[in-house]
Amino acid sequence: MIKVGEHITLDFLGVKKDYSPEFYEKVIYKIAKAAKVEILNVASHKFEPQGFTLVALLSESHFSFHTFPERGVISFDFFTCGKVNPKVALKILRNEIEHERVVTNAFDRSSIGLYDDIYSTPGQKKYYVVKNVLEKFTSKVGQFVEVMDIEEFGHALFIDHEIQVAEKDEKIYSSTFFKSSYDLNKKNNNVAIIGGGDGGVARACLENNSNYIDWFELDPEIVDACYRHLPKVCSKVKKSNKVKTFWGDAFKSIKEIEESKYDKIFVDLNDDQYCIDLARKNMKSLKRILKKGGVITAQVGSNDKKPKQVENWCKVLDKSFGNVKLSGAYVPSFDCNWNFASSIMK
Repeated sequence: MIKVGEHITLDFLGVKKDYSPEFYEKVIYKIAKAAKVEILNVASHKFEPQGFTLVALLSESHFSFHTFPERGVISFDFFTCGKVNPKVALKILRNEIEHERVVTNAFDRSSIGLYDDIYSTPGQKKYYVVKNVLEKFTSKVGQFVEVMDIEEFGHALFIDHEIQVAEKDEKIYSSTFFKSSYDLNKKNNNVAIIGGGDGGVARACLENNSNYIDWFELDPEIVDACYRHLPKVCSKVKKSNKVKTFWGDAFKSIKEIEESKYDKIFVDLNDDQYCIDLARKNMKSLKRILKKGGVITAQVGSNDKKPKQVENWCKVLDKSFGNVKLSGAYVPSFDCNWNFASSIMK
């Protein structure tokens, strides 16, 4: 990790007094003395009809004031690349500025970054702590792919800003996916996988003695990225002669498959309404290639965070197959329970 410096912002709210430019210049020298930093230059500007900005250039970086009298707000920003903690400014400014409350934000200015978790629970905000970005690109089929080394979970794949798999807990996802189907019917000689570009479900099938696996995957660039950066997840798949890969649109490819071929079908598409609608349009094709007594299982998202989506997936399976069984497991890197819906072909 490379430490760049220390950075805080202080927003003083409920300020009723309009302080003079001289006041701010006096205060910055008081802060500089307490923080033991050197001021090299000061620039300021008074706006009409109101508002004031002051920026102090330091040997160690900068600090600044921005005022918003119409809102009763004074904002202070202090960044230093030195050893001093900029929070020394807080005590001084609390005494100098009459205010109702202050909002303090501290920023970790290092090579470790924060990546927004788009599945954050309403009312909360969560981030993945990124130690390194291993690869980032837009694939030829239009998916934005990121592979990152994240704290606690190791190498992880993100597609279109959403986590797909992390090497530390991937087995929870793939083993639960497989078990959801296996519990309904033990036969798993012939298997079809729709999607699942990280290879985890295919590996789980191999580990449970599936002999023939047809893997229908849209995006070869995602698979290659996982081979490079998540070998614990998919290296067995790459080496196996039991796995046959069909590249491109899965629902076009399965039209060429003979009837009643598979004991199991795993649908591992993105968990969004587009893919639900896509599956709905192609349920007849999936039924055609599934053996009587065979099981179709789909990952359907999180009942914790997107219950409507899970409900919609279950409706699709129920309409075509009936007897839908919902299962799931807590996946730490997703920070929620993840669900799988299964139906038996009668």
